[in-house]
Amino acid sequence: MKRTDKETFVSDLRDRMTRAPVVYLTDFSGLNVKSITKLRRSLREVGAEYVVAKNRLVKLAVEGTEIPDISESLTGPTGMVLGYEDVVAPAKALTDFAKEHGDKPVFKLGVLENKILQPEQVDRIAKLPPREQLLAELAGALQAPMAALAGALGAKLQEMAGLLDALKSERDQAGG
Repeated sequence: MKRTDKETFVSDLRDRMTRAPVVYLTDFSGLNVKSITKLRRSLREVGAEYVVAKNRLVKLAVEGTEIPDISESLTGPTGMVLGYEDVVAPAKALTDFAKEHGDKPVFKLGVLENKILQPEQVDRIAKLPPREQLLAELAGALQAPMAALAGALGAKLQEMAGLLDALKSERDQAGG
């Protein structure tokens, strides 16, 4: 790569890394081009991308950003997953892919909203339910108390209507 190409690449990578709410670093040794292509495709389906770059260029891309120092993990073959739409889906896609390919790639670390995550934390994120399910559960949890209140108020109104009806019947019998 020429110097100007490297500068352009670093600038582009810096932009993509700062736009992504989550970045996962992996060691992709032992994977062939066909496997990496399959991994890229599965990540693209969940709104993420897999980038392989020289560690030195990644270090340059991180400089001057709010991303914490990840240089200790930038040794050996390093691939980066940049998740743009979801935090859980890329981790889940990576974990599923690793299960199918002899535990490769291996998580080195993650960066979630400028905080470093250890591989164990990334594994826990991968086990979370999908975003849509979490949102549905949250909506259900928020809706339950309101539904209970509406049910209680409806029951009280029906009870009141029953009492008024009984009072009217009593009055009709007394007057009739």
